[in-house]
Amino acid sequence: MDNPELRDVTEHREQIVNELRRFGANYAELSHRFATSLNLHSTDAIALIEIFYAEDIGSPLSPARLSERISLSSGATTALLNRLERAGHIYRTREATDRRMVTLHSGPNVQAHTAQFFGPLANHVDSMLREYTDLQLNQYVTFLNKFNSTMRLVLDEQHQEPNSE
Repeated sequence: MDNPELRDVTEHREQIVNELRRFGANYAELSHRFATSLNLHSTDAIALIEIFYAEDIGSPLSPARLSERISLSSGATTALLNRLERAGHIYRTREATDRRMVTLHSGPNVQAHTAQFFGPLANHVDSMLREYTDLQLNQYVTFLNKFNSTMRLVLDEQHQEPNSE
């Protein structure tokens, strides 16, 4: 093909977006089931998942960062965090270097429950990933990073557009 920038990618775009949409639906269902397993509202459970995974990768969230991730106002996020803290699902700490900085951590009971709940999924995903080479997986991670960056760009552009009402 003369110009790869002009090749028609419509079919692949539709397939990829459809598969990612299906992933989103499955993730939403899994999150709902997790919420049910803890007798939580789904928004609270999604926040708890975000807190747990951020902590798990060594980058605990601040309340402001959580607010961005789950698209809640700061006031709604504070109310959510207060509920989770009262239930013993999370705790807040102040950083030693800057006492103003608050980070969020999952409580020990939630850590065990989350590991048990999501453990089977992790095992199945690990098994599936072993079917691919490191090169393929690295290409896939790069693709997803670029895809998410592209979506973020569009979301940011839409947020900046004036309301045409």
